[in-house]
Amino acid sequence: MSIGITLESLSLGYARDPVLRDVDLTVRPGEVLVVVGTSGSGKSTLLRALAGLLRPYGGRIVAGGEEVAATSRDRAMIFQDDALLPWRSVRRNVELPLRVRGLPKRERRTAAQEWIARVGLAGHEDRLPRELSGGMRQRVQLARALAGAPRAVLMDEPFGALDAQTRAEMQSLLLDVLADTRATVVFVTHDVDEALLLADRVVVLGRGGVRALIEVPGPRDPAADRAALRAQILKEL
Repeated sequence: MSIGITLESLSLGYARDPVLRDVDLTVRPGEVLVVVGTSGSGKSTLLRALAGLLRPYGGRIVAGGEEVAATSRDRAMIFQDDALLPWRSVRRNVELPLRVRGLPKRERRTAAQEWIARVGLAGHEDRLPRELSGGMRQRVQLARALAGAPRAVLMDEPFGALDAQTRAEMQSLLLDVLADTRATVVFVTHDVDEALLLADRVVVLGRGGVRALIEVPGPRDPAADRAALRAQILKEL
């Protein structure tokens, strides 16, 4: 079950040098909200605050009706750096959130195997991260995040370091998986085309706040003509 997230007069950074100030924004349950902005606009800072990794100096964040004060298994974070534990196999990395939840070994093994298969890594269960390509490691990270059944997934430029073909494959995989999980997603990217492919709405950050909030009609249709929206976002950037 997805959750809504509300930012109420949110200020992040330092009082004398804020990154974001007095931001009001609502993330709708089950939507994919993509955040774009120039370097230093506060994209990753915002995501860390949503995850509970950074406390605001002003305002608050409410997720699922509860104020965000710390991390929660309801909100999974996916980083550009895959952040896998290098000494754990693919299977054991994916099992990690299930182990934290206290699931018995047999149940977490079954669930992990299902997710490994869903992200196209069946047969690689016993490999270590160093034995995988960048795209494969990101598949493991996606499986690990979603195996814990989070209600929101926070993604910080997860495909930014991948080559164009692998990036397109991961975008397609993400859309397929999200169609089933229906989790709320906040996705940070520098890539305007990626934003328009993935998003229900695009938030443009800049000058310490939200410069634009753009609805994407007919989201996730690769054939859709979004030239006007692309031009609008680039203008705001």
